[in-house]
Order: sequence, then C-alpha cells, then structure tokens
Amino acid sequence: MGRKASVSRKTKETDIHVTFNLDGAGKGEISTGIPFFDHMLTAFTVHGFFDLEISAKGDLAVDFHHTIEDIGLVLGQALSRALEKKQRIVRFGDASVPMDEALSRVTIDLSNRPYLVYNFPEMLRTRGEFDAYLAKEFFQAVCVQGAFNLHINSYYGVNEHHVLESIFKAFGRSLHMATRRDEKISGVLSSKGTL
Repeated sequence: MGRKASVSRKTKETDIHVTFNLDGAGKGEISTGIPFFDHMLTAFTVHGFFDLEISAKGDLAVDFHHTIEDIGLVLGQALSRALEKKQRIVRFGDASVPMDEALSRVTIDLSNRPYLVYNFPEMLRTRGEFDAYLAKEFFQAVCVQGAFNLHINSYYGVNEHHVLESIFKAFGRSLHMATRRDEKISGVLSSKGTL
C-alpha cells in the first residue's frame, strides 16, 4: 500500500482539499488562488519528489492568512496519515539549498513532538502581495499537525523571493530524506521503542 493520504477541511473561511503521496515523482497540481504560494508549493513538491494535489478556496479578499495557514493544517494532517505509525523511516532530514544570493537550511525530526524554529533575515521587508511572515504561519501549521520538529534557518539573502524559494526547496529535500524507508530499521527509529 502506498504512503498516500487525502484530507479535506471546510470552514466559513476556507475550503481545502489535499492529496499527498510521499512516494511520488515530483508532480503537483496546485491551485490556492495565490500564485506566489503555488510557486513555492510546486518547488517543495518537485524537490521532495512528492506528488501533491491542492485545491483551495479562501477569503482572499480579507487577506491570504486564513488560506495559507489552513493549507498548512491540512498538509500536515495528510503527511501524518500518509506516514501512519512512522515505521521503518529514517526520521531525520537535513538539507541546505542556495538560491542565487540566498542560502537556507531546513532540518526535520519526525518525532511526534511538534516544534518550529524559524530564522528569517530581519532586513527583508515584503515588497509584493505575499507577506513573508505568512510562510512562518504555514510552517507552524504543518509541523503542529504533522507532529514533527522543524528547524528553518535562512542564513542570508537580499531578495525575498530567493530566500523563500530556498526555504521551500530545502523543506522538500529534508522531508524527502526524513520519510525515506530504510531496511535496517524495524519499527520506529527510537531508543525508547516508540515516538
């Protein structure tokens, strides 16, 4: 059975459906109503070798916050379901990705202990419609619902687009590494015998 899950969530603010296949080929069908966010999620999908379908409608006339956060919630739930009991997986992932002048590193522990560390260059200020702080809201929602430890460190960069893209690509690569199966592992990779 493949490691794939579909999750839907409908509120008065958003209507979201996600199908997430951990053992994909980097193919995405992503429609959030926010073109820049679609671009970031596509980068995550391609560099993580996942197959990801996202259909989202939200109250974008208010702002992008509800839609982006709720997509994070649903994606995290889909990841958790696709991994089931997290057996036979490497558990840890780490990736550094440059994007022109920007460099970011993302480290993951699929530990069942959600926690986000998010370091973003303070000198960057939003210049477009997509506020950079919304990425943090997305990652907070993903790691809480996915039940994993997520450290995002963007070391430097002057172009906000480059910084965010390096983060999303590194997130994809790190999650791909952490979710890989390893035949040496029986059960879960923990000295306690459980996560």
